[in-house]
Amino acid sequence: MTMSERVTVRVLLLIGDQAEIVADVPPEERGAPVRYRAAEIGEAVGVPVRDLPGRLLTADVGDDDRLSGWRLA
Repeated sequence: MTMSERVTVRVLLLIGDQAEIVADVPPEERGAPVRYRAAEIGEAVGVPVRDLPGRLLTADVGDDDRLSGWRLA
């Protein structure tokens, strides 16, 4: 069993039913945003989807580099 890494991320904005997520690092160090289902994130952290943009969250990084285990930071 491998240990997953926990990272801090920011929800940039919503596009349709997707939330654009970036690492919470200075802009010059960020990679391209990655999209995740906004409803899944909102349900996990107990926040309405419309209130997700701008939120800081933490998430587990899986072996495939996908995020899961969303929590409010």
